[in-house]
Amino acid sequence: MRTRLTELVGVEHPIVQTGMGWVAGPRLVSATANAGALGVLASATMTVDELRAAVREVKSRTDRPFGVNLRADAGDARERVRIIVDEGVRVASFALAPSRELIAELKDAGVVVIPSIGARRHAEKVAAWGADAVVVQGGEGGGHTGEVATTVLLPQVVDAVDIPVIAAGGFHDGRGLVAALSYGAAGIAMGTRFLLTSDSTVPDAVKARYLAATVKDVTVTTAVDGLPHRMLRTEMVAALEHAGRVRALAQAVRRAAGFRRLSGLSWAAMVREGLAMRHGKDLSWSQVLLAANTPMLLKASMVEGRTDLGVMASGQVAGVIEDLPGCGELVTRIMSEAAHVLRTLPAP
Repeated sequence: MRTRLTELVGVEHPIVQTGMGWVAGPRLVSATANAGALGVLASATMTVDELRAAVREVKSRTDRPFGVNLRADAGDARERVRIIVDEGVRVASFALAPSRELIAELKDAGVVVIPSIGARRHAEKVAAWGADAVVVQGGEGGGHTGEVATTVLLPQVVDAVDIPVIAAGGFHDGRGLVAALSYGAAGIAMGTRFLLTSDSTVPDAVKARYLAATVKDVTVTTAVDGLPHRMLRTEMVAALEHAGRVRALAQAVRRAAGFRRLSGLSWAAMVREGLAMRHGKDLSWSQVLLAANTPMLLKASMVEGRTDLGVMASGQVAGVIEDLPGCGELVTRIMSEAAHVLRTLPAP
């Protein structure tokens, strides 16, 4: 299946595996790439040296295109961009809109730039700045998310910009791919569906927790870092939601200390990180600290398997996913389902 996405990045299938922190590492990304889709490394939870090593590991596992997801507001963003350029990475994706200058720097080096956005005006802005494509995440998506459903947001963005649009939020099968294409998208991006594969390094007990979840077990909360965050409803989420101001601040400081030890950041630098993640929101100091160390809450579950101590970002599709295929099997299944749906559509 050829679309504007496959032609732009050189993959076989119009499917993107999103850059999930602690999840989208070399094994998952290379498995996705070898399946003919676009795998994206999550660099926000890596040091600069770890990112370079991860890129080289992916390159040792596959000769197919892949991408790296960056935080545009990171203090070392340009150093990470230099790694992408030097190592010949095909795609740079961003959770926040990169600057016009950063987009130009990447494009001049031949890197395809694909920011993720959650509003029509954001898509229009990055398109005007030269982005090659955009990922549009509707409210069904996991992690930080908005209020507008994909079925409403996607056609708005498709009508507003001339660059390829990749649909995210609520996709997990071939029917969804066909639906996205019918709206005018050039492909789909999936996070939770790739997290729940045998190639994902997420601990088995955590995957089992996701598989046991129903649609009603996926919630949106602002208790983690003050921003709407879609995740599984767990004991930790409940504790954060019911913690008083003093208790919440104490918990935030304790987790912030753990993140400081892991990252090597000073307290001042970590507070700056938290403030940068506020996006102009009116957050309490405990929420600022939590914003700075939210990666630690994710690491506890995604790496250490401690669902009692961490949070589990999740799209609503977790409630309808029931198996753990390999990436190759998953991509083949999606494309076969899509072909079947297209064959069985009534003739015009």
